[in-house]
Amino acid sequence: METLNGLKRTHYCGDLRDKNIGEEVVLMGWVQKKRNLGGLVFVDLRDRSGICQIIFDTDVNAEAFAKAEKLGSEFVIAVTGKVSERSSKNPNMPTGDIEIVATELKILNKSETPPIYIKDDDNVSEELRLKYRYLDLRKPSMQNKLMIRSRVANIVRNYLSSNNFFEIETPFLIKPTPEGARDYLVPSRVNEGKFYALPQSPQLFKQLLMVSGMDRYFQIVKCFRDEDLRADRQPEFTQIDCEMSFVEQEDVMSIMEKMVQVMFKEILDVDVTLPLPVMPYAEAMERYGSDKPDTRFGYELTNISDIVANCGFGVFANATKDGMSVRGINIEGKSDAISKKQLSKIEDHAKTYKAKGLAWMRIGANREVTSPIAKFFTEEEMTAILDRMNAKEGDLLLFVADKNSVVFDALGQVRLEVARRLDLLNNSEYKMLWVTEFPLFEEDEETGRMIAKHHPFTSPLDEDLERLDGDDKASLRAKAYDIVINGYEVGGGSVRIFNADVQRKMFSALGMSEEESQEKFGFLLDAFKYGTPPHAGIAFGLDRLTMILTGTNNIKDVIAFPKNQSAVCPMTNAPAVADDAQLEELSIKVDLADKE
Repeated sequence: METLNGLKRTHYCGDLRDKNIGEEVVLMGWVQKKRNLGGLVFVDLRDRSGICQIIFDTDVNAEAFAKAEKLGSEFVIAVTGKVSERSSKNPNMPTGDIEIVATELKILNKSETPPIYIKDDDNVSEELRLKYRYLDLRKPSMQNKLMIRSRVANIVRNYLSSNNFFEIETPFLIKPTPEGARDYLVPSRVNEGKFYALPQSPQLFKQLLMVSGMDRYFQIVKCFRDEDLRADRQPEFTQIDCEMSFVEQEDVMSIMEKMVQVMFKEILDVDVTLPLPVMPYAEAMERYGSDKPDTRFGYELTNISDIVANCGFGVFANATKDGMSVRGINIEGKSDAISKKQLSKIEDHAKTYKAKGLAWMRIGANREVTSPIAKFFTEEEMTAILDRMNAKEGDLLLFVADKNSVVFDALGQVRLEVARRLDLLNNSEYKMLWVTEFPLFEEDEETGRMIAKHHPFTSPLDEDLERLDGDDKASLRAKAYDIVINGYEVGGGSVRIFNADVQRKMFSALGMSEEESQEKFGFLLDAFKYGTPPHAGIAFGLDRLTMILTGTNNIKDVIAFPKNQSAVCPMTNAPAVADDAQLEELSIKVDLADKE
């Protein structure tokens, strides 16, 4: 192996153009490909900027040529040479008009045969990619995603700083809290038997910064949640966290949508029209079955409960009782595009979201209906259904009957699944909106008790505030707002409670006693005694934003070293077993006997 021995790189491989012809350059990088043509060796040299062709000619430098013959894939080399016009230009490469005639070659490090190909279309399993992530990240597409992530972070910092936000760090070792997802706990050696938690968000600290008079705060910060994973979720993730004093909901939404506008213009050269549309939560659920609606396509939900309340089809008729409903979507003009087999798979998809089934009707000429349930409806009922669904020849109608939460969830997911199968989701099209007026509370499916929909520091709407200590918690609405892009919630925030008495009422509504509230959140309640300004904030998911800006559907693609679906790092094998000495020092005993 050779060393640099004072040799300095003059250019990146992908930056050279015909304007550089005649210049002496020094390039450094990895061997992407080598071709030996006898007296000439051609090498594609790669670094993070791109690829440049190098020619080793035995007549130019026999020693460099001899070394070049020994090069293998992913060898790390330094090349000195002259930029020349390429005789056979490659229009598919940014550097395709030039090549480097090498006069010197240093082999800085050799490489074994890599376990994965360093190319974008390698078709390697995700687990193998994560195991050899340092090789996976050499691929141009992966490097481009991380470069875009870096640009996004810089845009955020520049924009917020220019709008009088201060970047302030908050602690990672905090007090465990009872709300939200499970905490990651960190044992304290100094305080035996006690634990820190890693923050799920800096929520309380950013509110305390408003109490302290900082007025506008932001932080690009790691957050942690010990929860089950999916394609767009990781146990550790990055938030663009913001808080503002003396503002209302509209102020936060205005300044933050302008930041998104700047981001999309600078990264994608896409013009975002402001102000963004605003849709109340109730409308989003009724129309799309989701509080993060993808509005790039139609297939909106239609309620037919009143029409089928007394029909002969028991599944529909029974579902209209006790607050349940029957709703459908019209897959307009696509009946022939969805086969019986595909329809069965779409039904299976609906069942994963707790639907008991998926009823369907195909609409033929003269609105003739083909469906196994058509016989259960009178002519008047069928006509009313078709009119309500705006059905015409070639349409496919899909229905779910159940309690509203199941109907919304299942049909909302069905419309997305159909759109995917019909290739309607264009990743270069961006539909954005705000969803507002979320419920203040929601029912926990496991315990049946009411919990905070957003978090327990969210303010109710002014007109609902006086009912906070009443019994009808399900009807209360929050001063909460999410920004949605293409069906992804990329940011969520709220106006905060800033009065100690109202905050105590909120804790009480969540089932906390005065003593429990003081024990868990006494520091916040105490702070509210000393003059707290009205304040509000928002947190964007940097990972999710970058995922959209790079056109990928997998959040792991925009995180340098992500975990797999089991929250394991295949590269480092984290988490790992701690040795006995460490556990003893922390007074921890691990007993897995009951788990086996």
